[in-house]
Amino acid sequence: MSKIQAVILAGGKGSRLHPYTKVLPKPLVPVDDFPICEIIIRQLKFYGFRNIAISTGHLAALIESYFGDGRRWGVHIQYVREKRPLGTAGALKLVKGLADHFLVINGDTLTNINYKKLMAHHKSKKAAATIVIKERVIKTDFGVIENDRNNMFLDYIEKPEHRSFVSTGINILNKECQGFIKRGESLGMPELMLRVRDLNRPIYCHKTKDIWLDLGRPDDLEKAHGVFRKNKRKIFPRVK
Repeated sequence: MSKIQAVILAGGKGSRLHPYTKVLPKPLVPVDDFPICEIIIRQLKFYGFRNIAISTGHLAALIESYFGDGRRWGVHIQYVREKRPLGTAGALKLVKGLADHFLVINGDTLTNINYKKLMAHHKSKKAAATIVIKERVIKTDFGVIENDRNNMFLDYIEKPEHRSFVSTGINILNKECQGFIKRGESLGMPELMLRVRDLNRPIYCHKTKDIWLDLGRPDDLEKAHGVFRKNKRKIFPRVK
């Protein structure tokens, strides 16, 4: 059997997305006419990732029933079901037959990133892992006062902007990273990355300017509908 090239993390309860996730697992919540996880699967197929594992937990039967073996989309899907929540990295320990380099993506991610180019870039860096990051700008709604230790005024900054890079929930890992996870361990991806770093294995941060939305809250979902419709050709190149 072919090696698993991509893992979709779909085991979370999606509590921030209530009331939608009371009846549907978050990966099946629709963006326009498509469940978000179906968009991801179609994108993976488009970029040559045909062997996929999906980690399930909350309402797992609905996800497995909808996607089946993946034949409908021209891919092969296997499932790993979490008996208890294992976090965004712990579930990777359950996946059998991982490729030497594999993609990991949260099952609620809307993006137009080119996964094929991302994988090639990861391999060229010879890193143990690649984290896809994106710059976010947070604007403060108030004037910010700076003062010294004696509370004497130093500066007044009107509604400043703070820029930082955030994780998109899209990562490339080498198979060796699976060995850094203990069996049955509940582990988040941030903790795994810190573990990889502490083992002196290189981690590359891939900056992207591509579309990226995390569908964690109702406001995010509402925004995603508009972003998808406006950028359908970029996000979903085969849809007419």
